[in-house]
Amino acid sequence: MSVLPLIIKREFISKVRNKSFIVMTFLGPLLIVAMTALIAYLSKANEGEVKKIAIYDEAGIFKNDFKNSQEIVYVDLSSMPFKTAKDTASNSYEGMIYVPKVADIQELATKTEYISDDSPRMEFLMEIEAVINAKLSKNNLQELGFDSDKIEKAKVKSDVRVSKFSGEEGLKYLNEIKIGIGFLFGYLIMMFIIIYGNMVMRSVIEEKTNRIIEIIISSVKPFQLMMGKIIGTSLAGILQFIVWILLGLGLMFVLTLFGASQADLSTTTAQMQPEQMEMATGLLGKIQLYLNEIPTITLFLFFILYFIGGYFLYSSLYAAIGAAVDSETDSQQFLLPIIMPLMLGVYVGFFTVMNDPHGTVATIFSMIPLTSPIVMLMRIPFGVPWWQIALSIAILFGSFLGIVWFASKIYRVGILMYGKKPTWKELFKWLKY
Repeated sequence: MSVLPLIIKREFISKVRNKSFIVMTFLGPLLIVAMTALIAYLSKANEGEVKKIAIYDEAGIFKNDFKNSQEIVYVDLSSMPFKTAKDTASNSYEGMIYVPKVADIQELATKTEYISDDSPRMEFLMEIEAVINAKLSKNNLQELGFDSDKIEKAKVKSDVRVSKFSGEEGLKYLNEIKIGIGFLFGYLIMMFIIIYGNMVMRSVIEEKTNRIIEIIISSVKPFQLMMGKIIGTSLAGILQFIVWILLGLGLMFVLTLFGASQADLSTTTAQMQPEQMEMATGLLGKIQLYLNEIPTITLFLFFILYFIGGYFLYSSLYAAIGAAVDSETDSQQFLLPIIMPLMLGVYVGFFTVMNDPHGTVATIFSMIPLTSPIVMLMRIPFGVPWWQIALSIAILFGSFLGIVWFASKIYRVGILMYGKKPTWKELFKWLKY
């Protein structure tokens, strides 16, 4: 009987029985939900805060153009002496908008100031500039003899419809939603590879440090031991991932029931006006159209395939590094070349797939095995030819077999090496043994 299933079983059981694994499996979703609820609560708590901004308009031009909102209230202090108004604003207001008296109104485009000890938000400064720009532009139009009110009425706000050549209705911002979903799946793969790859490496280092490996290696081939660790840890990771999904769905269901009962929903529906009902129905129809355009099942299936291929590929490298070093501290010099392709895949996928999902750069990086699990998942929502997906998967799993062969050569030499920090030169020597 092959010893590989025994090693897989041993690794799987040792991982799932670990206290930290059990705690994080059940506590992880709770922490995520709690953090989400805290962020939502804090965002709502900030909504009630109203900032008071003073206005000192010596020119008497802009003080009526700044409109109050739910977040900002403007108070005119122009009737006070400037020094008194400045001291009052310093003590009782967030800041003060100072509009000096000038000979030419156009000078206010560069001489208007916002005085505050705190750095203002860029959005707030843009709102101030928009008020100034609108006022000065209107003044310029009047000086040139144009009727600014008629020009304002003549402005048109367009809403371009999107449709297909078949006559079906198209969807706006569909590409942004697709890239967001692809980015989410790609980012999940990167995080799982890093988390569970490190778990494989720590397992190897722990057994090597405790000298348990010397006993195990007398009965098991190094290649079998390495593959058993990779597969056993991956199964534990998949189990943890499934538990997270089930717990997350359960928590979402409970929160939904807690937030709105069926009776409240019926009452709300009964009180809705016909226009509101029509709007809600249209919104649900739009959501259904978006769901029809996104290949959810296909994307999920390929997520599993690329997750397995990418995880096996990188875990073999993590196992080789764990065998080559004596501690996690020594492993840092070898981890950067592994993490860099993952980060490159995320950034290349995000910046190239969004602009040109079928371009040369996106296509090439979706074939390279170190980046394909991330880049190809970002491309799939846009529709990728089947031969490209098949070729990418074949290259990924083929590269996995080749890298496992190389990694096993480092593994079988390094697993019994103690007391010396390996260099890149020595790793290449081990490959020749």
